[in-house]
Amino acid sequence: MRSLLEQIKQRRLALALKQQDMLLRIGISRQQYQRIESKGNPRLDTLELIAKGLKSELLLIPEEKLNAVLAVLADEPSQAVKENNPSFADDPWQGLFGDNE
Repeated sequence: MRSLLEQIKQRRLALALKQQDMLLRIGISRQQYQRIESKGNPRLDTLELIAKGLKSELLLIPEEKLNAVLAVLADEPSQAVKENNPSFADDPWQGLFGDNE
């Protein structure tokens, strides 16, 4: 799995944003943002701010659910996920974290 910093950079590139654009989005200068992307160790509140600026969310995923989440994100649900969730096509996230909603 890619590191969090690599994921942040890939998301920024996917949105066709430059590092300088983060100044207007979240108030971090290009130099500050560049340091975070390259080798930074940002605080949690800074990560949340960056995620919001990149139209993303930070999530903690239980290890036992990681493969199922990655499969849904890759749009390649496993057969076990499909069998355990007959309404998978309607809502691929339903029941993934053990909730009944």
